[in-house]
Amino acid sequence: MSECVQRRVYLSLGSNIDREKNILACLDALAEHFGELIISPVYESESVGFTGDSFYNLVVGIDSALSVGELAVIMRDIEAANKRSRAGPKFGPRTLDIDILTCGELTGLVDGVDLPRDEVTENAFVLLPLVDIAPNDRHPISGKAYRDIATNFSGSEQKLWHIDFTWRGQCISKKVDSL
Repeated sequence: MSECVQRRVYLSLGSNIDREKNILACLDALAEHFGELIISPVYESESVGFTGDSFYNLVVGIDSALSVGELAVIMRDIEAANKRSRAGPKFGPRTLDIDILTCGELTGLVDGVDLPRDEVTENAFVLLPLVDIAPNDRHPISGKAYRDIATNFSGSEQKLWHIDFTWRGQCISKKVDSL
């Protein structure tokens, strides 16, 4: 059931197969569906949970009045358009992975999606890009600002770094020697 309430939604995007091509296509599709995007810098990170090629990761903010279920269908369709295979292990190579991190202040299991997504506080490749675009926004359960969560984050063993990345002629991120 949709309430038609406009909410800020944060999405995590990741790819380790044809990374640039798939992230660019995803951003184009999201812009087509939702208009203006709030885009974090793009990070490259080592794969987590399996041995494989490194990922490009970023967080995108959108505003939408769609239900979580409707958003999830759009995200799956965008993944499928980018040849995302759901066969294989949970942790493995991905052409494109889009996760709904938060949807306004919604919490719990909503339309089959757990909100907020656990990765927000567990993985640097999600938390750091989120802090880049929403440092003062608050985690819907803990109430802590994302910048404060990052300050106390214990996942320092996760290796990631900014990369040069341009979308539609706009510099999204620049390579930084160290984070």
